[in-house]
Amino acid sequence: MTNLRTCLARASVLTMAVLRTCHGFYVPGVRPHEFTPGEDVPMKVNALTSIHTQLPKDYYRLPFCRPTGGPKMASENLGEFLTGNKIQNSPYSINMLREVYCQVLCQVTLTKVEAHTLGTHIKYGYHNNWIIDNLPGASVGLTGSGQHQTHYAGGFPIGFIASDTKQAYVYNHVNILLEYHNPDNKDGHRVVGFSVEPMSIDHKYAGGYTWDGESSEGFTKPLEACQTNLHIDRSAIQSFQRVAVGENVIYTYDVSWKYSETAWASRWDVYLSEDHMVLAQVHWYSITNSILVVLFLSLLVVSILVRNLRRDIAGYNQMAALTDEEKEEEAEESGWKLVHADVFRPPSSSPMLYCIMVGSGSQIGLCAFFTICLSAVGFLSPARRGSLMTATLVFYMLCGCLAGYVSSRLYKSFRGRQWQLCTLLTATAFPGLCFSTFIFFNTILAFFRSTASVPFLDLVIVAAMWCCISIPLVFLGAYFGYKADAIAFPTVTSTIARAVPEPTLFMKPVVGVALAGMVPFAAAYVELFFIMTSLWMDQFYYVFGFTLAVYMILLVTCAEVTLLLCYYQLCAENHRWWWFAFFSSGSTAMYTFVYSFFWFRSLEASKMLITYMLYFGYMFLICSGLFLVTGSVGALVSLWFVRKIFGTIKVD
Repeated sequence: MTNLRTCLARASVLTMAVLRTCHGFYVPGVRPHEFTPGEDVPMKVNALTSIHTQLPKDYYRLPFCRPTGGPKMASENLGEFLTGNKIQNSPYSINMLREVYCQVLCQVTLTKVEAHTLGTHIKYGYHNNWIIDNLPGASVGLTGSGQHQTHYAGGFPIGFIASDTKQAYVYNHVNILLEYHNPDNKDGHRVVGFSVEPMSIDHKYAGGYTWDGESSEGFTKPLEACQTNLHIDRSAIQSFQRVAVGENVIYTYDVSWKYSETAWASRWDVYLSEDHMVLAQVHWYSITNSILVVLFLSLLVVSILVRNLRRDIAGYNQMAALTDEEKEEEAEESGWKLVHADVFRPPSSSPMLYCIMVGSGSQIGLCAFFTICLSAVGFLSPARRGSLMTATLVFYMLCGCLAGYVSSRLYKSFRGRQWQLCTLLTATAFPGLCFSTFIFFNTILAFFRSTASVPFLDLVIVAAMWCCISIPLVFLGAYFGYKADAIAFPTVTSTIARAVPEPTLFMKPVVGVALAGMVPFAAAYVELFFIMTSLWMDQFYYVFGFTLAVYMILLVTCAEVTLLLCYYQLCAENHRWWWFAFFSSGSTAMYTFVYSFFWFRSLEASKMLITYMLYFGYMFLICSGLFLVTGSVGALVSLWFVRKIFGTIKVD
């Protein structure tokens, strides 16, 4: 009775955790900092980003104000470097509860190179990404109807291009809007909101004063666009700051503080939901759509497979009980029993490659499952930049044991001899493809001076993790796989392979493979759109509770479709099901890759070749991983299915 209560309690806790994830529950994972009035509130700047180029750039590469003593790097983890983050200090002076009115920061006289560089980055739609107390700066702007609108992801633009003259203008003034919360009337206050309203103002000093950009007098002289103890309003701007050679760009900023009832623990909620811009009903629609697909497939599998299999098995077993004379009187046998002597014959082409791909797919699939689960319970929140990438690398390495075990068990059942080569390729084939592609792009990004170019030391760390942890774990898993007994098959394989009859058009394996991936892709299509938007358009994605549900539905759908198609192939007396099962469920990745071509138009990408290379190169790697995951699911489930049905019949 006690054990039953314990199990029920654990089940209740697990159920509540899953339900809470659907509402964006997360664990911030950092200790709140309480600022006393007047205390310095440091503001940091991250790399400039653009969805049109996919090339993050160093903030101080453009002619912006620099801090005294030069910019200094903030401490970053491996995941932040791999995702292109470059966080540095800034020259902005912000103090808790201290209002700032049109404070002059610096003056920059644009040279020819600086004007061209700044104008080009404005043209490509680059955005600033500022951080205060680990909160990214939201962008406050105007809609077409003149209403204020706030975007919480992607930062705020560095400037704009005039629609009529095509002249570039830089945002040289910012209204920094900060919200604070004081729980229990303590001495310190917590920052719970951070937004930036950028403006372009052609600043001129009152009385015709000209500043050289260095003397201290320029920091105190009044500007024509500024009023004493009043924050600058957008409606009062008379002219914008052009980007042209010889222009004196004066950078200024305002700081305003506002009390908020938002608790520190929930300050990220508005970022994750984008202020409820994407309704939760959309994700529920995605889940409902996926569940309906699974239910339809499950009913189809039950109605066709279970009913037909029971009839087939009963008929075959009755036939086995007849005498030879009675068998001659019966009609000639047909169906999947006829291939019993060939159904467990190893793949006729590349059996080692088959084992490698199934093992690699199992590793990636389990890694994805653990990563999504950890994200769903809140340990990989956006408050920890780079944590998702770091966790993915760690889980992928640890799951190497499974890859070695699965590939070795399969290769042993195929009676392969080159087990060392099989294990080595399992450990190096897909990771080697990813690492070589990453090195290739990293070299190109270094020429573009992009922050996405990972430093050499971090490349060495990743390579060391691969060689010293991942590969040994794959060999460890392979050791246990080869040491275990070979997979037992219920029938004996004949010496000579049976000829496969010529199939009809719809029973051809190519047709089955081409159509099989459509159903799993349809089940995950809606959620895939949000994942792509987060991946390529700098949006926050944190509904990992939905992601976990869609991921499981995707795998179940792949398994059911593959079982159904494999059954019909066996009924058509085609015993070559190994590769067919893998490619049938793996074709989901083909539809995903084709979909990425259509989705690419929403980026409004620049005409730079590197943008196309980065997008389609990394999408190819992502779809390759998806191909291995879904293919291995179909292959392993089909192996279980074939062993099950042939183990229930009596064979002479």
